[in-house]
Amino acid sequence: MKIAYFDCFHGAAGDMLLAALLDAGLDLSALQAALDGLGLDGYTLVPRRVRSHGIMGTRLDVTMHADQPQRDWAQIRALIAAAALPPPAQAWAGGAFARLARVEAAIHGVPVEQVHFHEVGAVDSILDTVGVCAGLALLGVERVYASPLPPGRGWVLTRHGPLPVPAPATLALLAEAGAPLLPAPPGSDGELVTPTAAALLAELACFEQPPMVVRQIGYGLGQREYPRLNALRVWIGELQPDTSAGPPAGAAQPLPEVARSASPATTEALYELRCNLDDATGEVVAYAIERLLAAGALDAWAAPLVMKKGRPALQLACLVRPAQVADLASLMLRETPSLGVRWSPVERQAAARDRITVATPWGAVRVKRKFLDGAVAGLAPEYEDCAALARAHNVPLAQVYTAAIQAAAPAPEEADPSWRQGCIADGAGDAA
Repeated sequence: MKIAYFDCFHGAAGDMLLAALLDAGLDLSALQAALDGLGLDGYTLVPRRVRSHGIMGTRLDVTMHADQPQRDWAQIRALIAAAALPPPAQAWAGGAFARLARVEAAIHGVPVEQVHFHEVGAVDSILDTVGVCAGLALLGVERVYASPLPPGRGWVLTRHGPLPVPAPATLALLAEAGAPLLPAPPGSDGELVTPTAAALLAELACFEQPPMVVRQIGYGLGQREYPRLNALRVWIGELQPDTSAGPPAGAAQPLPEVARSASPATTEALYELRCNLDDATGEVVAYAIERLLAAGALDAWAAPLVMKKGRPALQLACLVRPAQVADLASLMLRETPSLGVRWSPVERQAAARDRITVATPWGAVRVKRKFLDGAVAGLAPEYEDCAALARAHNVPLAQVYTAAIQAAAPAPEEADPSWRQGCIADGAGDAA
């Protein structure tokens, strides 16, 4: 199995990740052909071989020839969905931007569809994100790993004014992925991990150093000079055969998703938050559910009930981890007319699961697989992937969904007999 390990000894930026892949042998013309599918113009990719601190590496510049508009999540999603990218680059790039949209929505208190990325929505950041995903696919990489990250310290100037480092979106992305963080090296003030790099590594990488045979090495240099080498390096090679065992593979040989080990079956201690609403419109409740999910709730829902004097009402509820109780209870109070939120401890038995990427006639789709006693017991295609392909190719959503299920279907000997009953649309994260 071909893998890539990003050694981020001085942080990471989107252009550094892509520059490292080019330095390791990614063909520029093949990369440009993949990026041309986005339909963007007015730019030129300029990779340069540069020496820094005695080390030769590649620094990547994006030269702009025309003004570019700001783009929101819906526009960027449409660009990616319509592009003819090598599988499964389309799903990876969409997943990275979806992560960023989710945390930006929570930070700024806006619906996900209305998130404007500002700096990360610029052409160079779109090219970096899609380019890294396309580059990994073109190099044949099947799994990605990354080292601990020094996010930096101090302040960074954004369109919202000066913000502390790591920037709020960067910190939220790295926290969500459970990425190990290190103090900044001496003399290295400023932003060492950008939101673009955080979104890519959170989506693609397992944060550990794998046992591997290294075949190619590439250095991606940053734009600024520091007292220490401002670069990262990528190691590309093969995972050691005796350590590559994973969950059973499907009979259809789906394309492997980059870098995520299967989550084991666990019993989790969680909390359920609830409030009763007899004076809120359906739109208010739907928006509250959207905000709760964007803020990290494991699941959120509403159920009808009848209150005193026969008044019809809805109960808004969500499932959260213990550390989220105070924040999400406050969010429920802010977003609804309720005067109080109740909560109680609950336990859930969570099945083992992993995610793979499968090929459909319209593009790549991520599929979550549920395992019981080591056998595949359910499949859940990623709704956002299916919806993006359905919109881009003008086909029914159910048709894309069915094709993804068929592509991921396990061999008879690898499946629990009831696996078809476990096939659901994956719209609720890790909800169970």
